[in-house]
Amino acid sequence: MKQKIQDILTEIVEQFKKNNLIPQDATVRVMIENTKDKKNGDYATNLAMLLAKPMKKKPQEIASLIVDSIPVTDEITKVEIAGPGFINFFVSKNYLASQVEAILNDEHLGVKTAAKPETVVIDYSSPNVAKEMAVHHIRSTVIGDAVVRILEFLGHKVIRANHIGDWGTQFGMLIAYLEKKENENASNLELSDLEAFYREAKKCYESDEEFAVRARGYVVKLQSGDEYCLKMWKKLVNITMVQNQEIYDRLNISLTEKDIMGESLYNPMLKPLVEDLVNKNLAVKDDGAMVVYLKNFADKDGNPRGVIVQKKDGGFLYTTTDIACTKYRCETLGANRIICFADSRQHEHLMMSWEIARLAGYVPDGVVLEHGAFGMMLGKDGKPFKTRDGGTVKLKDLLNEAETRAAELIAQRNNDLPEDLREQVIKTVA
Repeated sequence: MKQKIQDILTEIVEQFKKNNLIPQDATVRVMIENTKDKKNGDYATNLAMLLAKPMKKKPQEIASLIVDSIPVTDEITKVEIAGPGFINFFVSKNYLASQVEAILNDEHLGVKTAAKPETVVIDYSSPNVAKEMAVHHIRSTVIGDAVVRILEFLGHKVIRANHIGDWGTQFGMLIAYLEKKENENASNLELSDLEAFYREAKKCYESDEEFAVRARGYVVKLQSGDEYCLKMWKKLVNITMVQNQEIYDRLNISLTEKDIMGESLYNPMLKPLVEDLVNKNLAVKDDGAMVVYLKNFADKDGNPRGVIVQKKDGGFLYTTTDIACTKYRCETLGANRIICFADSRQHEHLMMSWEIARLAGYVPDGVVLEHGAFGMMLGKDGKPFKTRDGGTVKLKDLLNEAETRAAELIAQRNNDLPEDLREQVIKTVA
């Protein structure tokens, strides 16, 4: 309705110009505001006062001219002049009721769907394996899921990508430690036991040479597809993701097991990808490592920034994985748009990975790559949480505390709620 009134007033201004009431070169900005007090109607404009100087008339006189020029419609029941020349508009209640009814009867609530639906890959949540989700995971998870739902509502094809940290050299150590725990009759390992799992595994690795040798051997075996190591690795992933799914369900997050696209998915692609970058003269050997030099990230002296895509020992980096990930999302998933929700520290890393992917031709023209950046959750020391160092707040504990406090508030204010409704209110408030 506001736009409709603005269009009417804009047309009146143009008519005044045609009638030479306003100079042809006069610039007039039509402003419509919501009224603070409904006694003054639903919308108001100060247009008459803005026109006082170019028209050389009193605002009240101009306001009368404007009101007389407004066409009669069913939507507006009354237009009146107030104060020094404000014009107030009263919208018909019947019109508002019909609009609300039309919205309620429309499955899209009156929101227009996209004229050209896109395939959008949204990368969000992305917890690591062998540890519980911590409080700082809530941002990527909730923001990402909100955007997923909005874009789906607008008619886009949305592919959820839960890019979990389920690969890397640390898994040799974790597999060896899981084996150790199971041999100690702890086969019913719960995720709560994994809160200190990584740290204890690392202690064993650093203090027990026999354990360290076995762990390094398991890395090689895992990466070679060894059946036993893969079985132990999957156990670690499953223990983690079953518990994470409970958190997702509790928060009404739409992620499920089928949306997992972990780092392991891209592992077979890394060696051919680096070979392709070499063949395209993008990656060059430098001190034994394969490096891509980016002119768009040059330093103040104009020296291109070097980005390692393969270490001298043959290992790959997160950058390599993210390039492969981008390639997969464009070529296999057919993405027109990719949005990655991660904290602001990841920005430069993502920009460089995407720059390499574009230079290599993995990202077709017109595909949009976006970093949905947000701030960091800090500890009492003012530094970002690090789950591997311990001391961070578990997301599960945060949700439990929220429910405890909500229950206390409900108990203070209302003791008459039926038990089932009380539980529903507590969870909703929490």
